[in-house]
Amino acid sequence: MQLNRISRNLIVALSMTGTTTMAQQAPAEKNPLLQQYQTAFKVPPFASILPEHFMPAFEEGMKAQQQRIAAIVSQRAVPTFQNTIVALESSGEQLRNVSTVFFNLTSAHTNPELEAISRQIAPRMAQHSDDIYLNAGLFAKVKQVYDQQGKQRLTAEQQRLLEKTYKAFVRSGANLDAAKQTKMREINKELSLLTVRFGQNLLAETNHYELIIDKQEDLAGLPPSLVAAAAASAKEAGKEGKWRFTLHNASVMPFLQYSQQRALREKMYKAYTNRCNNGDERDNKEIVSRLATLRAEKAALLGYASHADFVLEENMAKTPAQANELLNRLWNAALPVAKQEAAEMQQVMDREGKNEKLEAWDWFYYADKVRKEKYNYDAEALRPYFQLENVREGIFAVARKLYGITFSPLKDIPVYQQDVVAYEVKEANGQHIGVIYMDFFPRSSKRGGAWMTSYRKQATDKGGRIAPVVSIVCNFTKPTAAEPALLTPDEVETFFHEFGHALHGLLSNVKYETLSGTSVPRDFVELPSQIMEHWAFEPQVLQLYAKHYKTGALVPAEMVEKMKAASKFNQGFATVEYLAASLLDMNYHTIKAGQPIDPLTFEKQQMDKLGLISQIAPRYRSTYFQHIFAGGYSAGYYSYIWSEVLDSDAFAAFKETGNIFDPATAQSFRKNVLEKGGTAEPMDLYKAFRMRAPEVKFLLKNRGLDTN
Repeated sequence: MQLNRISRNLIVALSMTGTTTMAQQAPAEKNPLLQQYQTAFKVPPFASILPEHFMPAFEEGMKAQQQRIAAIVSQRAVPTFQNTIVALESSGEQLRNVSTVFFNLTSAHTNPELEAISRQIAPRMAQHSDDIYLNAGLFAKVKQVYDQQGKQRLTAEQQRLLEKTYKAFVRSGANLDAAKQTKMREINKELSLLTVRFGQNLLAETNHYELIIDKQEDLAGLPPSLVAAAAASAKEAGKEGKWRFTLHNASVMPFLQYSQQRALREKMYKAYTNRCNNGDERDNKEIVSRLATLRAEKAALLGYASHADFVLEENMAKTPAQANELLNRLWNAALPVAKQEAAEMQQVMDREGKNEKLEAWDWFYYADKVRKEKYNYDAEALRPYFQLENVREGIFAVARKLYGITFSPLKDIPVYQQDVVAYEVKEANGQHIGVIYMDFFPRSSKRGGAWMTSYRKQATDKGGRIAPVVSIVCNFTKPTAAEPALLTPDEVETFFHEFGHALHGLLSNVKYETLSGTSVPRDFVELPSQIMEHWAFEPQVLQLYAKHYKTGALVPAEMVEKMKAASKFNQGFATVEYLAASLLDMNYHTIKAGQPIDPLTFEKQQMDKLGLISQIAPRYRSTYFQHIFAGGYSAGYYSYIWSEVLDSDAFAAFKETGNIFDPATAQSFRKNVLEKGGTAEPMDLYKAFRMRAPEVKFLLKNRGLDTN
């Protein structure tokens, strides 16, 4: 559920998400990336964009930005907010346009050509960013505006942009001496390459592994939908008549939950938890070690105690100590619950008389057994009621009820892959808001997980509001020849989550792109996404979309009650595996400069120190922890739980009115959170909505961890 953000002040981060090839140079007049888009809503003309267009477009974009920056530096007029800060803000428009298309494609629909370009452009983009933020003449102009801000009549949003711009220079090393700036450039170049390699290795590893089953008896326990999908996957791979299971979540997770073949569960689990840890060309251990070390060195250069201190200074948590305080409080509440869950599963195993000890590859399987035994609840039985298209219409209905917005399908709009669909988003009065793309199914060209991203962010210019173009990308269960795409409850929740991010981008209403939509601290950005999850299974909402794909019958009330009763089941496990990963992230990024790291040893030491039980692994182990080593969440994976404090408290505001669609509460959330982007401090935005600070009690209650 990762957010893929492309921000004009984080050009270095752009080089960390993937990209294209260095083919022959395409003439500028024939390069669609260098022309005004002549498409509906001015979306990228995907069909016309070829790999060979990217390098010339990147080169031209960097050249154009440097020329505009040179003009800012050389101007004789006294530096002002308009001629310096706004001029800098708009200087990279062409480069941003190229970057958004390129990096989104390398995440959602890559190929060997794009990956080759990614490795080539990463150090170039790192150098380009350094050339901006380490430009002494430019920083002098920015600093002069910053130092004279009290003498200028700036709006609150202008003040915020000025502060963010100034800090971006300082935090990039503008105040360092020449020797340290040279070292900073070397570190940034290497970081950019390592993050690209990490992500490409993980995608290759996920695509490489397959478990082929050719005996019917080895399918015992697997639901028909999964068997059909595995048969289709085998056929696509040229192995018709067999069944193919992969490390994509839509395949591996239900296999672990339902397969009665313990040896095969173990095989799949070990393959999944040892991704990029097999001593081959896709191994990520050295990359992890080097990334952690370089980040510590960079933080030390800038005068910070650790990379986490550097990152969290700009987040709501402010310090590693405050983030860890929440994580440890929840850990102490969740670990005993997880141990009790393990004991219950062991009892089931003992009753079966197999004389086996519960292992990590047994957890999903026996958790499902205990869930059925305690609650008579089978998540698989809900699939027929969660047809993808119906869930999508349900999500649209929720957005309409909350914010009065509508969604109309766009049939002839350019898309980057044939399965992608697009919708125009409008206000209740018909006013255009933006465009949303939706890309649902796994493929070898797409990285794992789910995320929201933008092709154009909202801003305001002389012509008025610039409408955003956003996209949500998922890896849901694919349709088969016999059935449409039927989602699991987890996939439904993921859909609501990413749609919440999309609303944050779509409903943004600010002036400057740098402050637009999701351009907020990591530990605040998950509030709009996670609050949407709360509506997913509310009875009133289920009535909008949970209809049997064959009969059209609404999901029975008794099934809903069983789901609700079982909702807190296995929360010890869910909380512990997440917290283990969050604490691992914080531990990697609080090491000191020069401290050597062996990832496997380091990971084991940290988990042993926490007392993590052997039946649970961190949600992401080091070698495939893409969020923190290739996804922009370094020292920030805690953000999901931090934001869960906010979203649990925020949804309680709706509940307290007696109406989960309460118009006044929805309007307040839209005006104070969704529309504001990064124009104010996150806690100030939250308090403007809730009229008080958030309370952790609602999170504990929702997770069943409240001991009071």
